[in-house]
Amino acid sequence: MSSTPSPSSLGWKKWVLGARPRTLPAAVVPVAVGAASASAVDEPVWWRALAALVVSLALQVGVNYANDYSDGVRGTDEERVGPLRLVGSGVATATAVKRAAFLSFGIAAVAGLVLALTTTLWLLLIGVASIAAAWTYTGGPRPYGYAGYGEVFVFVFFGIVATVGTEYVTAETFSATGWVASIAVGAYACALLVINNLRDIPGDTVAGKRTLAVKIGDVRTRKLFAVLIVVAFAAITATSFTAGVFTLFGLVGVIATKPALDAVARGAQGKDLIIVLGAVGKAQLILGITYAAGILLALSSL
Repeated sequence: MSSTPSPSSLGWKKWVLGARPRTLPAAVVPVAVGAASASAVDEPVWWRALAALVVSLALQVGVNYANDYSDGVRGTDEERVGPLRLVGSGVATATAVKRAAFLSFGIAAVAGLVLALTTTLWLLLIGVASIAAAWTYTGGPRPYGYAGYGEVFVFVFFGIVATVGTEYVTAETFSATGWVASIAVGAYACALLVINNLRDIPGDTVAGKRTLAVKIGDVRTRKLFAVLIVVAFAAITATSFTAGVFTLFGLVGVIATKPALDAVARGAQGKDLIIVLGAVGKAQLILGITYAAGILLALSSL
């Protein structure tokens, strides 16, 4: 195992690194797209969209800390190529990382409670399910992330739920555009996880972590990544029929993914996939900005 910085040398910065900033676009994009889809109504309540962003970001950071804690105490982070793991590297104690995860989930719960009280109490059930799914991804006696179902969680909660949920709390209604757009958002969130798990196949195999990438192998995982980008392309194209041609601006994000697609097709491995992961995160953010802007323009022209 390679040498790691001491806790004192990193200070508070270790918590920023442990939050895995490169994954945060997965929390921002669905809220941006969902809020844009809500603009079709006469009086959207924009502060609720900001509260939804707090929920999404807090859940993303919480699940990152929770994964760090669970993987660290199980010993599955001992042979990793990716970013700093707080527990696995010894930079932070397992107790401290677990506390950080629960604090993040608590922030998400408070913001979610405000949204539920101002819209519908049914959101409380969705909130409880989201936090439970975030924790049991790698935590608990039978973590489903270790069984190859992580992509399902990401697609459902950081794609469908986060996008249409933001639309609902902002406009108190759903739309065909929001539902279809959530598929594109979910596909990109999954693509980010697929690259992460592709990078970790060697270490996860040794540790007995049966992610989807481990189950289907290197070659099929690379093909899955390409399929997810095609799904996003199709969904964005479909929203041009539900809302208008301006939604095709979202394809700028798909185009921005080409360098990552090329690198994965060439067989990038190990540390090279860290660069690819960053590139996918940037493309995802570009998609979120351009897609949300396109939806806003399309709906305002109706």
